[in-house]
Amino acid sequence: MEKILLRSLMFVPSHNEKLMTSACKSKADVLLLDVEDSVQPQANKQVARDTILKYLNSGLLKGRKIFPRVNDRESGELLKDIAQLAVKGITGFMYPKSKNGEDVYFFDKLLETIEYEKNIPVGTFKIIPLIETAAAVLNAQEICLASERVIAIAYGSEDFITDLEGIHDAEHVSLFTPRSIIAMAARATNKVPIDTVHIRVHDLEDLEKNLIVSKNLGFEGMLVLNPKEIPLVHKYYSPSEHEVKSAKEMLVLSEQAQKSGEGVAIINGKFIGPPMIKSAKKILYKQNLIEKNR
Repeated sequence: MEKILLRSLMFVPSHNEKLMTSACKSKADVLLLDVEDSVQPQANKQVARDTILKYLNSGLLKGRKIFPRVNDRESGELLKDIAQLAVKGITGFMYPKSKNGEDVYFFDKLLETIEYEKNIPVGTFKIIPLIETAAAVLNAQEICLASERVIAIAYGSEDFITDLEGIHDAEHVSLFTPRSIIAMAARATNKVPIDTVHIRVHDLEDLEKNLIVSKNLGFEGMLVLNPKEIPLVHKYYSPSEHEVKSAKEMLVLSEQAQKSGEGVAIINGKFIGPPMIKSAKKILYKQNLIEKNR
C-alpha cells in the first residue's frame, strides 16, 4: 500500500452538517470525522454515524482520506460505529484511549470480523491509535506493533495531562517528554508520528513555534482543530524548495562518485555519508507524495 500523506489530520464533529460541509472543502490531508468526544449528548452519536454515511453517499467526500474517530471499547458504541462505518470510502479509523497493545489487537480483530461479514478484503481498514494516557505513552511501541493495520500513532495531550494530573504549561514543556517517546516509538516501528492538537487555534504565532519543535522531534504531521491552521502545518511538514534541491544534488553527486570509483562525494565541504543519502531519498519521496495529492 502506498504511504498516506499525513501532514494535517483535522477533527470534524460529524453530527454538525455545517462543519461537515466546510470540511469537505478544506485542504486537510485527512478528515477525522468524530463520533467520540465532540459528539454530545449520547443521542447525537447515531446522528453522527448517519451524517457520515450521508456525506459519503453524496460524493462530497470522494477522493478524501477519511478516518472516523470511533468510541472506545468500553463505551458501548464501538460495535455500532464500525458495523455502520466500515464501508467503501472509509480509509480507516482513529482508535481512542489505546492504553496498550491488547486494545489495538482487540480493535484489529473486531475490524477483521466486520470485513469477513461484509465480504471486504481483510486488512482494508487502517488504524491510527490515539495515545492519551500515561500508560499509553509508556506502551507506545507495543501499540505500534499490535497490528499491521497501524499506520501511525497520534498524541492526545489534553487527556494525557489530565491522566498525569499535570499542567499543560504555556511553553508546552510538560509535553516534551511524552512527545519525544511517541515520536521515537513510531519511528522505531516504521509508523508515522502525529503530534497533538494546538489548542490555542487563533494564535498562529504560537502554532508556528510549536511546529518548529514538533518537526525537530521527528513528527510528520499534526492533529488540527481549525482549517486556518492547515497552511502553516503543511509548510512545516513539507520539504522546502531548498531541501528538495539539496536532496537532488546530493543524490546526483553520490551517484557520480560511485561511478568514478571515488566512493565518497563531498558537498559544501561535508562528506555525503549513507545517513545523508537515506534522508535525501525520504525528502524526495515525501515531495513526490505531496505532488500526487495536489
